[in-house]
Amino acid sequence: MSFTLNDILLAVLVWVAALLYLRQRMKPDGRRISERLQQVVNDAVEIKPDRVDTDDAEQPALTQFLMQLGNKLPLFSAQQQRNMAKMLVRGGWRSPMAVPVLIGSKLACGGCLALLSLLSTLPEKYNSMTAHSLLFLGMFMLGMILPELYAQNVGTHRQEKIEHALPDALDLMVICTNAGYSLGNSLLRASRELEKICPPLADEFSVTQGELQLSGDVGEALRHLGERVGSLSLRSLVVTLLQSQQYGTPISQALRQLAKSERTARMMRLEERAAKLSTKITIPMVLMILPAVVLIAAGPAIMNLMAMTGHQ
Repeated sequence: MSFTLNDILLAVLVWVAALLYLRQRMKPDGRRISERLQQVVNDAVEIKPDRVDTDDAEQPALTQFLMQLGNKLPLFSAQQQRNMAKMLVRGGWRSPMAVPVLIGSKLACGGCLALLSLLSTLPEKYNSMTAHSLLFLGMFMLGMILPELYAQNVGTHRQEKIEHALPDALDLMVICTNAGYSLGNSLLRASRELEKICPPLADEFSVTQGELQLSGDVGEALRHLGERVGSLSLRSLVVTLLQSQQYGTPISQALRQLAKSERTARMMRLEERAAKLSTKITIPMVLMILPAVVLIAAGPAIMNLMAMTGHQ
């Protein structure tokens, strides 16, 4: 492998730019300190952990390593960390160490992919120090993105499960309110019944009932429920319950109407997905079925033509 002077200069410029960027992000100025303090306050207010980790030594060694790595290298601003916290809460991770673990996972995954890129070989045309440096940085950035994409995917699937089970949960709440249960007891009973059917929704109802029992503020607990899940269906439920509480309308009647509308919306979503199948299946048919059909239909004719031209 031979490098020219231009390749070396470009590689040096790439590495210097990367180091300056990391140094600027890690610079301990007053703005970074204030952002970290604001993040601690927001984490204490917004994130409600489902369990309290009193002893960090009980956590696995890998989790402790990732958490320490994320705490020692604050490469993200307070706003970015708050967005990560909301994304993790929607995925079901409400522990205070979820954000440091995610940051540590991003750094560890990026470092592993970057080290693997050093073992790769490029074609002779692109075999230069600049190309290797760009590949190293590209693999590092890809590794930084992958853990966040995984967390977003988990959160999306969790929202879909909650939306799918919400009409049944509303029917359970209607039965409980008709039996004379309060809102907190209705949520508690619905969460117990939904533990095996939809654990994410049962967990959210249980957390909301715990907030109601501790604070007694129905509006705040319901708004926290909508913020944690981030689903339009849950937000509709929150708005319905808040309006029923504000105007004194019967909760059971509002929940019954909301359950009907949610079932209608679920059927419309299923019909929309079914309508898209005909379009989505076109590409697999063209790539998989059409070549076989062409081969079967035109294959004998092509073979006969090749035989005739071969005899001539």
